[in-house]
Amino acid sequence: MNSIELIRKLVSLQGPPGQEEAVARWICEYLVKLGYLPDSDAKGNVIVKIDGDPRLPTVLITAHLDEIALMVSAIEPDGKVRVTALGGAYPWKWGETEVSILASKAPVPGILSFGGIHTNHPKSVVENARRAPLTWEMGYIFTGLNVAETAEAGVRPGLRVVLAQSKRTLKELNRFICSYFLDDRADLAVWLMALLSLKEHPIAGLPPLVFAATVSEEIGGFGAKFLLRDNPADICVALEIGPKTPEADFEIDANPTIWVQDGYAPMEAIDGDLLEQVCAEIGMKPHWQFLSRGGSDASCAAAAGLIARPVTLGLSVENSHGLEIMHKDAPGELLKLLLAYLCKAGGLTTTA
Repeated sequence: MNSIELIRKLVSLQGPPGQEEAVARWICEYLVKLGYLPDSDAKGNVIVKIDGDPRLPTVLITAHLDEIALMVSAIEPDGKVRVTALGGAYPWKWGETEVSILASKAPVPGILSFGGIHTNHPKSVVENARRAPLTWEMGYIFTGLNVAETAEAGVRPGLRVVLAQSKRTLKELNRFICSYFLDDRADLAVWLMALLSLKEHPIAGLPPLVFAATVSEEIGGFGAKFLLRDNPADICVALEIGPKTPEADFEIDANPTIWVQDGYAPMEAIDGDLLEQVCAEIGMKPHWQFLSRGGSDASCAAAAGLIARPVTLGLSVENSHGLEIMHKDAPGELLKLLLAYLCKAGGLTTTA
C-alpha cells in the first residue's frame, strides 16, 4: 500500500480524542502484517520498540491517532443536541455538515446546524455572527429525534461527535491531495512507512527507538505524557503537519517543515544544528517554522518536563484543522528526513 492509499484508509477511520480504538485496531493489524508485535498501554497508545545501542539516547517517535472532534454538552427540551469542541475545532472550519454522534448502542446521524440567515432578530445566530465570531454555543445538532427518542438512542453529554463517513474521503488535485484529518493521519502513514523501511532495510548502530501511535494529542498531548511517565526517553520526535501561517508563509510543496518553536516549547539548539547538518547531507531544503500557537506530542511533553529534547517534523499543509491540502510527495520526503535524523541523533554519519 503506497502512502496515498495509506492516508486514504486512515482518514476514513473515526478516532476522536479518548475514542481512538478503530484507528488503533487497524494500525495494530497493519503492524502485524509488517512483522511487528505491537503493544499497548492503559491509555490506548500503540507501541513498537526497536532495540538499539543502549549507550545512545532513547528516541520516541510519535504520530497521533486522534482527530479534532466535538463532544455533546447538553440535550435541549426540543431534542437539539448542543456541543463543544474537543481540540482545535472551529465552527467556520466545519460549517453546516453531516456528523455522527458516537452513542454506545449505535452511531446517531445528525446535521450540524446554525439556523437561518433571513432575519435581523437580535437572538438569531446569524445576527450575532455578523458582529462577533461564530461559537459552538450558537450551533446544535439536528437529529430528527425528539428528546425522548434522543434519550432512547443513548445520546447523552460526554459522547464524541465526528464528521460523518461521507466527509471522510481523500481527493487528488493535480500534484496535491486534500482531506480532513491529514493531521495526523498523513503522519501516521509516514510513521508506518518508517517502520516498514526499518524492517526491510535495518540500520546498524541506531539508538533505542520507541515508535508510539498516541492518543489524545489534540487535547494536550495526554497520550504521550502518559507513556513517558513510565517509559522515559531522551528525545521525542513528533510527526505533525506544518501549517502555512503569516509567520511561516512558505510554498506548499514536498519539503518538510521543522518546528523551531510552538506554543509549548522551543526545539533545543543541538537538534536545530543536527537537522541543519542532516538536510545539507541529504540535499533537502526544509521550511524552518515558528508557530505562535499550537503544539505537538514533543513540545507538550517537554513543557511537562517529560522529555529533554523535543523535535517536531511536519508535512507542509494549507488549511489546518479543516480541509487540509498537501503535496503528494510530502510523505516520502518527511520519511527521508526522519530516518536521516535518527541516524544523526544516534551519533552516526548520514548518507544521501
